[in-house]
Amino acid sequence: MLYNDREVDVPIETTYSNLRGNLSEYLDRIVDDNEIVVVRRRNGKNVALIAEHELTSMLETAHLLSSPVNADRLVNALRDVRSGRGKRMSIDELRKEFDLGQP
Repeated sequence: MLYNDREVDVPIETTYSNLRGNLSEYLDRIVDDNEIVVVRRRNGKNVALIAEHELTSMLETAHLLSSPVNADRLVNALRDVRSGRGKRMSIDELRKEFDLGQP
């Protein structure tokens, strides 16, 4: 499966009982290897486990793309960079150009 132009493995699937017995190992794989684990539950809906930083990234991306105007700006900026029309700047240069001050 491809995600952001890179190969991504399909999620690992396991049962609730297996997860309970091997929780530490699954959590290490989720965090260390950016794995997604889908837990199949006998009497409930399945649940997916992902690393906190991945969730934060997904929520931020969804927020940035939730405005059609902002989504268009981001897509156009990405297109410009990929076509070589972008301008390389450091964080400090960006802060200065947009009068954002220091963090």
